[in-house]
Amino acid sequence: MRFAIFLPPQISNGENVPVLYWLSGLTCTDENFMQKAGAFRKAAELGIAIVAPDTSPRGEGVADDENGAYDLGLGAGFYLNATEKPWAQHYRMYDYVVDELPGLIEANFPVSNKRAISGHSMGGHGALTISLRNPDHYVSASAFSPICHPVECPWGQKAFKAYLGDNQESWQQYDASLLMAQISDQAKQTPTLVDQGSDDNFLAEQLNPESLKRAAKESDYPLHLNMRDGYDHSYFFIASFIEQHLEYHAQFLFERK
Repeated sequence: MRFAIFLPPQISNGENVPVLYWLSGLTCTDENFMQKAGAFRKAAELGIAIVAPDTSPRGEGVADDENGAYDLGLGAGFYLNATEKPWAQHYRMYDYVVDELPGLIEANFPVSNKRAISGHSMGGHGALTISLRNPDHYVSASAFSPICHPVECPWGQKAFKAYLGDNQESWQQYDASLLMAQISDQAKQTPTLVDQGSDDNFLAEQLNPESLKRAAKESDYPLHLNMRDGYDHSYFFIASFIEQHLEYHAQFLFERK
């Protein structure tokens, strides 16, 4: 597995800095966010490291969609643990992001164990589901244009059927809207920020932020959802608001208890 890491200048003072884990969307690699989001200036100012893993396993022995589809296989891991052949051997992005990658980062870089998580599109789906299932791992979560209700959208249904099989009960553990509706215990709720562009061409068919909004209302979950007029699904959208997301995470990453 490959990952990219940004370390802020505060490490030169001997500080162990907190980490924002960024999960990218379909077709992306570990490089897209680092090159396009414009996050480093604010991260340097705040003293936050950023880690961006790849979106799927890679390599000659790793399964890919036989038709070369962009929404399945390489670049489309969906941040879950696959159970079906031929995906199950390598496509275990959930375990990688939750356990293996943070262990690697914290053992080899001057960072603390305070973590936040964010992502875009498929990566927004990953950030939300991972934070919802692991409230003790992350102090905050955020997402840009996340796939909010994948069991009810074409991207999610295609990926879940391939990776998880026909048992739709297993799909539910990777659906942010279903998970959020079930978590009424405030001790297990992670403060969450979501930004969605109103001119996103995937909004109606794939993303469904209204389902997440309804789920948050049902469980009184601390979700702040912004609809941004005129913005689309691109990295221009992310670059426009990434500093606000970093500032949002900073208030929790540096909270003194």
